[in-house]
Amino acid sequence: MVNRIRAIAFDLDGTLVDSVPDLAAATNDTLRELNLPQCTEADVRTWVGNGARVLMARALTHALGRDVTGSMLDDAMPLFMRHYERHLECHSRLYDGVIETLNELSAMGIRMAIVTNKPHRFTLPLLRAFGIDGHFELVLGGDSLERMKPDPLPLTHILDSWQLGRDELLMVGDSRNDILAAKAAGIASFGLTYGYNYGEDIGLSGPNAVCNTFADILTRLTATH
Repeated sequence: MVNRIRAIAFDLDGTLVDSVPDLAAATNDTLRELNLPQCTEADVRTWVGNGARVLMARALTHALGRDVTGSMLDDAMPLFMRHYERHLECHSRLYDGVIETLNELSAMGIRMAIVTNKPHRFTLPLLRAFGIDGHFELVLGGDSLERMKPDPLPLTHILDSWQLGRDELLMVGDSRNDILAAKAAGIASFGLTYGYNYGEDIGLSGPNAVCNTFADILTRLTATH
């Protein structure tokens, strides 16, 4: 399915950027402000991928030892958003090979978009901080449309906006949410093994290819072009 690819939709956290250190710092600052027990960075690595609100819900549930109410979560979210804005790019880093691979894909004429469940207000500043924002014609955060991954809406939005056939768009991500969204949209997907996938082998979600490094994406694509 990848020999006609003209565009790629990339996930952000766990795909392009290891953002967990900053997410963990913001989560712990929030818990501290609420006088709740702290979590570990390893905990946060298993909680990310479904957007900021779900991350905070998981952190509060862990700290309290019980399910949290909607009102508790509503109170915690502004605290988390404030702390994460402050921590956004303190300790996050690009994964190896990201800049070189994006440069090569641009040279090949591949159109690129970001499809992340991270709130849009944090997505663009993070891309700019690493100097890679210029590669992406479209940036969709988790709150950019009515629904986010694993719903296919962000991907079908790209298909419609760029007038692409389903065999011309590829989804690249590290989480089953990315692969499920691609399957629901009827497009191909590559799964990355190094990101955040709740401790589950990305291959179990059935992507069209499994990549151990970001540079493997280019190897897979150039083999078919």
